[in-house]
Amino acid sequence: MASRRIVTGAHYGLKDWLAQRITAVMLLVYTLVLLGAVSLGSAATYDQWAGLFAQGWFKIITLLAMLALCWHAWVGVRDIYMDYIKPTAIRLSLQVLTIIGLIAYLCWTVLILWKV
Repeated sequence: MASRRIVTGAHYGLKDWLAQRITAVMLLVYTLVLLGAVSLGSAATYDQWAGLFAQGWFKIITLLAMLALCWHAWVGVRDIYMDYIKPTAIRLSLQVLTIIGLIAYLCWTVLILWKV
């Protein structure tokens, strides 16, 4: 008699897989915009570079790119922790430290962007 396996959460991981792809595309678009600005010479000097980052639209897309980067990093690092760190206390501690670090990076990004 064949055993029946009950599958729970059949779509587990689909959201994370999709988040990785969407955030990767967002980062690619941001990189292309940044490379375009640099290659067109609109960010050749410090004043031009600061002027680029002083524009509201560029601050917004930079912040969105940083949010995408943090989300992308979180999903990837969390999966690594779940796959390779078996003791729950150590895995949870690393996850908390990672979350704190990513939030700190986001706050730092906001401070830098709105200081310009």
